[in-house]
Amino acid sequence: MDNFFVHESSFADQGCSIGEGTKIWHFSHIMSGAVIGDNCSIGQNVNISGHAVIGNGVKIQNNVSVYDDVIIEDDVFCGPSCVFTNVINPRAFVERKQEYRQTLIKKGASIGANATIVCGVILGRFCFAGAGSVVTRDVPDYALVYGTPAKQHGWICECGEILGDDFSCKACGREYGIENNKLNEVIR
Repeated sequence: MDNFFVHESSFADQGCSIGEGTKIWHFSHIMSGAVIGDNCSIGQNVNISGHAVIGNGVKIQNNVSVYDDVIIEDDVFCGPSCVFTNVINPRAFVERKQEYRQTLIKKGASIGANATIVCGVILGRFCFAGAGSVVTRDVPDYALVYGTPAKQHGWICECGEILGDDFSCKACGREYGIENNKLNEVIR
């Protein structure tokens, strides 16, 4: 007996791996070879390609395609209609499958609705790419980025609240320190 749910309108091809407690909603397609972790929520009209890897606790909202060579670590949020790519210079008449660039979305990152993640970038742990952003370069851990192209506009706590100048979170009490333009939680 399977310990996951796939809506009757969706397809999970033979040879894909779906973790325990994961729910796949209407009109989605999980291709052979795709790996999806435990306790994920895969929204309506989502396509996950055969060489994509999804960690545990990931939420992928409606109308998202996760293409080959996109790796999404645990607890990532992918907003509605966000876009991943895997070829930097596509042409309909030139096959470039051997040129796919790996995209890595690290633990706890959030991607806003309609954001575009250009292939080959790394989104750092607990970073936040705002809605409608076009991310063309790596994003540091805990960075808040938005715009076209996306630029850093501050830092964000693990809980999702924007940090003030003292790098402490008013919502959850976490404290951070910055060194060499890298933000790290201060453990006391």
